[in-house]
Amino acid sequence: MPAVAVALMWWYEGFWCKVFPGRADQRAIVEGLPLLPAGAANALLVAIGLAEVALGVWVLLGYRPYAAAVVQTVLVVGFNTGGLLVGSQHIPEPGRLVVQDLGFLALIWLVAARRTAPGPGRRDGAAQEVRAR
Repeated sequence: MPAVAVALMWWYEGFWCKVFPGRADQRAIVEGLPLLPAGAANALLVAIGLAEVALGVWVLLGYRPYAAAVVQTVLVVGFNTGGLLVGSQHIPEPGRLVVQDLGFLALIWLVAARRTAPGPGRRDGAAQEVRAR
């Protein structure tokens, strides 16, 4: 269940918030990015959204769970830092955003740890993680 929750979060944030129908606050944040050419916000939002959907699939597949956790951590921290720096006026409760993301990051790392822990029911083992390197 934890992996499903993480994947659903990425799918919601990616597809619903950026691709269809898209949220005005996220669009406004991207439009405020410095050096972004005029008219490029929509294409960038769709690209980010589709990448987030793909990230959700990666989480469900369980392939290289620690690598997935690192990528997710970098993206969560990067997106939210960027949003707070260039679009804070579009984020109604920045403190809530940070607290929710700390919980999300904890869940991401829980999923990675469970996928590599020895024992019955594990979907992806440490041996697979080593073989993948």
